[in-house]
This record gives sequence, structure tokens and C-alpha cells, in this order.
Amino acid sequence: MPFIIRSYRRFPVQCPVSYNAGTSQGLGTVLNFSMNGWKLLGDVPLRVGQTCPLTVTLPNQESIFVDAAIVRWVRGQEYGLETLAVDKTTQSRVELIVQHLEQAAPMNIE
Repeated sequence: MPFIIRSYRRFPVQCPVSYNAGTSQGLGTVLNFSMNGWKLLGDVPLRVGQTCPLTVTLPNQESIFVDAAIVRWVRGQEYGLETLAVDKTTQSRVELIVQHLEQAAPMNIE
């Protein structure tokens, strides 16, 4: 796998998530996210190239829905997902969360 510099900063979180993998519903935890991706620890296997919808419960108990994410990598029960489709409201919520996290943990550049 070639080395690729991420275009967005990732933030560590622990948010419950449910997702559909074919006819099975998976449960797990989002371990980090960015403007365009998610690291998911889940109980139902996914494979590279597979798409799935996600429902993520944020710390304030608000849920956001990702219409489609594609699996970019798999390591055991951890999955790297790239967001493919979200509605404008969800995208705005993710942007606000990222802004809040950036303010809470500014990046150190030395």
C-alpha cells in the first residue's frame, strides 16, 4: 500500500456506531474521525471496497447518519472508512465537531 498524506487531521473519539454489512447489522465504536474518514472497531466483518451506511452517536447523544462509507483498509476488527455520501446537515455537524476538536487540541508544529 503506497504512503499517502492525509488531507484532513484525524481526531481521537470513542462514539458508539451501528452499521449495515450486507444483511447484518454491526455494532462498534468509532475510534477516530476526520472530515472525510472514520476508524471503526466493529463486530461484523467488512471487506476492502465494501460500502456501508453508519449511524454514529456523538458524546452529546446526538446521532449523525452517513449514507455511505467505503472500506479502505482492514486490520482485524478495525476498519478505515472514507465518507462517500452524507447530507448537508450531517456534513455541517461534522465540520462543527472538527472545529471544536481543533480548538480543544491545537496542532503543535515545531
